Amino acid sequence: MDTGSIFVVTFVAVCISGVVAWLIYLQRKSVLEEGKKVEGSKMMQLQAYERLALLVQRMSIPSIISRVSNPEYSARDMQLAIVQNINEEFSYNISQQIYVSAEAWEAVKNLKEQNLLLLSQIGTVIPADATGTSFNKAILEFLSEDRRGTLPEIVSEVISIEAKKLL
Repeated sequence: MDTGSIFVVTFVAVCISGVVAWLIYLQRKSVLEEGKKVEGSKMMQLQAYERLALLVQRMSIPSIISRVSNPEYSARDMQLAIVQNINEEFSYNISQQIYVSAEAWEAVKNLKEQNLLLLSQIGTVIPADATGTSFNKAILEFLSEDRRGTLPEIVSEVISIEAKKLL
């Protein structure tokens, strides 16, 4: 082989090596970027599960009563304050459903609906002239005797199980 042929072969080999190296670089870069996207997505999902866990705690009836209780409230005022608080908490976190499983979101929705149903039921049996304190007492007594009192714990467990699937 003459010098010109060696030069051409060497030049072609260097060009091919350069193209291959460039393609490997682009592929690795793409894989890393995709990994970052997946990792970022998981982080957003985990944060959503954290928000739902906090929401469940904030939507538990005893927690709400401790936040909104006012000795000057009538039973009806207390009922409305609790209902409003549940609806506000739920509305504030409604976007979290995008990031969590359908089962986790359904559990949170069921907790909200069960709480509202309970408030409605207690509101219909308590006397019209009852105080907010007696309304709260009736709710807390019912929760201590009924299995629905454990519903927030069950929903929290569902959220925990779903979040652990991401880890």
